[in-house]
Amino acid sequence: MPSPDHEPQPFIIEEYVRWSDVDFAGIIFYGSYVRLFEIAETEMFRHCGLAYASMFDQYDIFLPRKAVHSEFYWPARLDDRLRIGAYVGKVGTKSLTLHFDVLRPDARALGAAGWMVLVSVDRQELKPTPLPKGLIASLAPHTLSPDAARRALGVAPSPR
Repeated sequence: MPSPDHEPQPFIIEEYVRWSDVDFAGIIFYGSYVRLFEIAETEMFRHCGLAYASMFDQYDIFLPRKAVHSEFYWPARLDDRLRIGAYVGKVGTKSLTLHFDVLRPDARALGAAGWMVLVSVDRQELKPTPLPKGLIASLAPHTLSPDAARRALGVAPSPR
């Protein structure tokens, strides 16, 4: 589990654009980003001691998606190696917003970005329930604003 003594940082994975991710032109299909986001999410949770195989039992909750949003800035192509930064951008009472920033390892500009709202629900009734305090505390090393996360990722500021 990450040390609480350090500034929060995005959790980073690297993944290749695979054959199953691309269209006939060899460009990543927009829906493939959701797969990349979910890999980053699962690994971030695992890194924080929240492996889904045990975390749902431990807290007696599920975390279904309420919203999924993506934006695309440049086309990733077959065999591009992508760096995906995942982080918790907002924590509410019963939900949290996960953010995902996609970059090429050698680029300072976002290739794509997305976010998902996950709602804490009890497993029996599937009704919203408060986020467990232990879950929030475990994710703290990767809880930061999008601006702070993008600075940490080395993303060049957008022209305004």
